Amino acid sequence: QVQLVESGGGLVQAGGSLRLSCAHSGLSASNYGMGWFRQAPGKDREFTAAISRSGSITDYGDSVKGRFTISRDGAENTVFLQMNSLKPEDTAVYYCALRIAPSDSVSRASIAYDYWGQGTQVTVSS
Repeated sequence: QVQLVESGGGLVQAGGSLRLSCAHSGLSASNYGMGWFRQAPGKDREFTAAISRSGSITDYGDSVKGRFTISRDGAENTVFLQMNSLKPEDTAVYYCALRIAPSDSVSRASIAYDYWGQGTQVTVSS
């Protein structure tokens, strides 16, 4: 059974930084990509970042490009989201997701992901 557990959320002032982590277990193979999505109150879930199974390909939503960085530690089965220059509009629940990937690629579509974490709250105060 695949499980994803996010951590690292919290309250931060605008301009500050946070680092989210997502530890996953229950998957013995390495052919999977990872992604981060976020959902603010009253809004649809939004693609934030994705990384391919090799880690060599990354993609970012337009609103976070240049401020957020996704990375993965294969040895520790963990994916990270480093968030810098945070803005109040970054306030949301952040979800980690995993997709079984037959190729070294990324996806922005939430429907492409097979497993999801429970989410971690990020609140940015002005």
